[in-house]
Parts: sequence; structure tokens; C-alpha cells
Amino acid sequence: MDEGRPATGDRATTWLARAAFAAAAAAVGLLVGVAGLRGIGLLAVGAAGAATGIAGLWWFLTRRGLRRLAAAAVTIAAPVTVVTLYGRAGLLWLVLTCAALSIAAAAAGGAALRQTGRAEDAQGSEVPPPRHPFLVMNPRSGGGKVQRCDLARKARALGAEVVLLDEVGTSDVAALARRAVRAGADLLGVAAGDGTQAAVAAVAVDNDLPFLVIPAGTRNHFAMDLGLDRADPASGLDALTNGVEIRTDVGLVNDRMFVNNASFGVYAALVQSPAYRDDKAGTALELLPDLLTAGHDPPLRLRAGQTLVYGPPAILVSNNPYAVNDVIGTGRRERLTDGVLGVLAVSANGASDAVRLLRGDRSKGLTRCTTDEAVVDADTPWIPAGVDGEPARLSTPVRCRIRPGALRVRVPRNRPGRGPRPPLDWRRLGRLAFPAGLGRP
Repeated sequence: MDEGRPATGDRATTWLARAAFAAAAAAVGLLVGVAGLRGIGLLAVGAAGAATGIAGLWWFLTRRGLRRLAAAAVTIAAPVTVVTLYGRAGLLWLVLTCAALSIAAAAAGGAALRQTGRAEDAQGSEVPPPRHPFLVMNPRSGGGKVQRCDLARKARALGAEVVLLDEVGTSDVAALARRAVRAGADLLGVAAGDGTQAAVAAVAVDNDLPFLVIPAGTRNHFAMDLGLDRADPASGLDALTNGVEIRTDVGLVNDRMFVNNASFGVYAALVQSPAYRDDKAGTALELLPDLLTAGHDPPLRLRAGQTLVYGPPAILVSNNPYAVNDVIGTGRRERLTDGVLGVLAVSANGASDAVRLLRGDRSKGLTRCTTDEAVVDADTPWIPAGVDGEPARLSTPVRCRIRPGALRVRVPRNRPGRGPRPPLDWRRLGRLAFPAGLGRP
């Protein structure tokens, strides 16, 4: 069946796609019909406000003292000025209505694409419940989600052996997992952040055991892309009794495994700071002026297939690529099974470069590609890195590779976010809205 084409009779998906087109057309029609030529001015004012706000944010991040305060004022004043100008022109209602219609179009289109994506998603293989599941839980992760959600008690009630990191006197979760495997564990799981998950997942891969993710960390990117309910970490325990198994790719950076990404440059330097874990915002504001203006010393070099980039201040190599509209790689990956690395290199040496990043993939300051191997090098024996958010020092050249289908993941049969949110592809939506053979409704 053609990608993006619903099965005959799938009218809900068809109407969602058509609703997306209708809302988008209404937004454009309203803008042109009411504002006319002034609509071009509205767009120009909005674009100018966005550019000024981005430039102000850059100055805020790269300055200190009074200049930082002035930059903050510019960043705040830019959108306020835009809204004020729209109001004085009597067109604020028009802008808000068009924005609401655009949001509705994106929501309907995303829902239609998710409906078709679920047929393509790995539904998982039927598996019996584990006999001896072993779970590592970090009570400090996610502001104490383990205790708030009573995860340890609930897991033990389901027959799992649970180790709380604050009770065993060690932070070597990989050693704990290997010891559990020797004792007969037939499933390994983690209720903690992505870095802890990656360490235990590596043991699961080495021993060909299923891996269970409980989203008890702060960001839980891996859990999000698996479709797990991050607002209800305890729901991840359903995989122990009513679970299915899927296979996902993993990344390797030198000999270390990652489930999300490995970063080099600015972010990698931030996570090296001992103060970063306890005060992320304060540490970032203190260190970013030097990191963003001085760059990495010595400069980084990136080779990804035929792509060569010299001197980017920030590089992100991910286990499968992030969505095409995600400039900095903090959002969703459409799939975890494509068998490729996603590579992002961002070069912004000033406010003008930062503004150009608004153009996304068309920006000269942004390099994006996919590959099965990426090499990051520098004229130094090692470079700092952030591996799934954890600090690391890696010997150069750093080789990043993909291992397709290496990780067996046990997930609940019913998970609300099954199928990561796909990018809004209007061509694909067109095939959904007007599929051949459906006829007119």
C-alpha cells in the first residue's frame, strides 16, 4: 500500500486530512480577504519581530552584566511591540484567528498522519511475562518521581526485584545489571534518567535480554519516542504483565552506547561542569558567553559520509534523526528503527547567524544529514562530550556508529503515544485527503 494512503473506508483519517487543508486554506483566505496587501505587512512585521527577538536572545546568552539586561529587554520588547502594532492597526483579532486556524490545521494533520503511522509502527511481538525482572530505580531522578509515584512498591507487587540507588551505596548501574544477569534476571529495567537507561540498556544488548523503560527522569526523551506516558511513569510497569516486545536501534560513540544522542562542543562543555546538574540555568548563563563567542579550542572537525564541516561550535549525533523541523535536536524522532544516525552541526558566530537559523534546513549555519557512521575529530588526544546528557571524555577521533535493531524493548501493549509524532508532510496529507479510489463522500 502506498505510504500515507489510508485503507479503503478509513474515512476518519481522510476527514482529518481534509480538515487540515480546510483550516490552512481558511487561514490564508482570511488573511488575504481581510487584510489584502496589508497581509504582507503583517507577515513582515511578524518576521521582523521574530528576528529581533532571536538576535536579542543571542546577545542575552553571550553577554554579561548590564549588556545582558539590555539584551533581555530587547528579547521581551520584540514580541510586545509586534502585538501592540497589530492592535493599533485593528488586526490583532485577525492575527489571533489565523494563528488558531494554523494550530488547528497542524493538529488535524498530525492526527491524520499518526493514524496512518500506527499501521506502520512496530506493534510488537507477543511475549510471556518475565519470570525474574530486575529494575534499577533512582529516587533522585525527575525531582523524586520514584517516590511520588510509589514505583518501587508497585514493581515489587508485580514480582520484580527492585534496587534503589540511594540504598546500595554505588552509582555503577551497569555493574548492578551484570550482577543481576548472573543471578538469573531475564529482563532489565530502569526508572531514572536517559543516561542511566543507556548504561543498563547496554548490558541488556550484550546479554540479548529485553529492556524496560519507566519514564521517571526529567526529560525522558527515549520514553517519549517509544510512545510511553511520561505523565504517568507507573504505567510503564504494565509491560511486566501486559507487554509486547519491539526492537530499536542504538548508537555507539567509540565503545559507549547511547539511546538518544551524543553531543560535542557547547553542550558537551556545559555538562562537564560539576555545577551543571544542580543548577542548569545558572551554570549555562555563566558559561555560555565564553563558549558561544570563543568556540571550541581546538576547532572540531566533522565527517559524516560525504559531508565535511570544519569548526562548528555544536555537533549532535543522534540514534535516528530528529524531526526535520527540530533545529537543535531536542524534540521527537519519527522512528527508532531506520538504521541511521542523524547528524546536526550548528554554526552561529553572531546574532545574524542565529537569526538565519530560523530558515531551518535552508540556513547555511545548519548542516543536517543521515549516515551510518560519523567521525568527530580535533587536534587534541580527547574531547569533551555529552552522551545521553552525561559528561564524558572521548579519545579522538571519535567514531559514532549505528547498531540497527540491537535493543529488545519491552513496552506496554497500550501506550498513548504509540508512534512518535511525524513531521507535518503536506504532500503525504494530500494523498490522505484525496486518495484514489475512495470517490466523493
